[in-house]
Amino acid sequence: MLHWIISLASLRRNMIAAFMLLCAAPLTASAQTPDAFYKGKTVRLVVGFSAGGGFDLYARMIAPYLAKELGANVVVENQPGAGGITATNRMMTAPPDGLQIMLVNGLAAAFGQFTEQQGVRYDLAKLEHLGTVSGNPWVWLVTSTAPWKSVGDVVADKRRYMWSAGGPIDGLSDGAAFTCAALQLDCNVVLGYPGSNDSALSVAKGEMDMMYIVDTSAANYVATGQIRVLATMGRARSRIFPDVPTIFEAAKLSDAAAALLDFHSTAEKLGRILVAPPGTPPERLAVLRVAVKAALTDPALITEGDRTQRNIEFSSAEDTRKASISVVSDPTPEQKQRMIAILARVEKK
Repeated sequence: MLHWIISLASLRRNMIAAFMLLCAAPLTASAQTPDAFYKGKTVRLVVGFSAGGGFDLYARMIAPYLAKELGANVVVENQPGAGGITATNRMMTAPPDGLQIMLVNGLAAAFGQFTEQQGVRYDLAKLEHLGTVSGNPWVWLVTSTAPWKSVGDVVADKRRYMWSAGGPIDGLSDGAAFTCAALQLDCNVVLGYPGSNDSALSVAKGEMDMMYIVDTSAANYVATGQIRVLATMGRARSRIFPDVPTIFEAAKLSDAAAALLDFHSTAEKLGRILVAPPGTPPERLAVLRVAVKAALTDPALITEGDRTQRNIEFSSAEDTRKASISVVSDPTPEQKQRMIAILARVEKK
């Protein structure tokens, strides 16, 4: 009898275990791991500028490597408008499904936010950061036929200078604004160009006098022979243009002017950053961050970037987030008001 009771109890335990396993089986079969989620899916890589410019070229170079890491199709989608502000605003309210990311101009986005530019509705602290692609120095371009051979020539000429730009804060426009303020130049920054490619064309044609742009993009324009570099706008020379002097070497700057250019140069190191919409599920965000790191540290991509003068300098998601927030938060109220005044004074359509 005792043996029968033990056997019956054992049978009941086995039946319960089998029933639980049977119930769990459909859930296990239908559940998706984050990695499996991306297999065969389409991920949109948004660029807030038109095709052909520096950000577009970087995105199209990165896309195949990111696709390989995710097992997904990664397509570049251009959404030009207001120097990237329009696309960044959209990213704030985009579906947080992990299927849309954006290559952002970190400098422009940070400046747009902390100077409270009209139309800015994004918050860098709330966007999900995936990492930094690169943080190259920026340079000052003029048409190859321009009479100015040095920064000193520009300062001495005393004319009104026309700078080409896209939106109120896009790197091109704020760089021009800070340069004009530091050197006390009479400038008019003309907005409305869809991307750096269009801005460069306006300088090459002689419609505009000058342009402020990252050195990797400048390399493509200088290669045409229609544009040349006047100065590198930081303390260190550009690796792409090693013979071009820095603005600190080329001009006699007051302490206030040097501080202004130093701050802008530090902000420029934010470079090109990758972000996702706020609220992206943590498990998908983790997969994206792993994929971004793997893609941007792939020796093949780094080699391709060096060959095409679009170098890759990866920084982690956390380091990118900290750097973005510091540029937004570090300036004192007095510094912030001065920068707002500088931008308001020279940015005219």
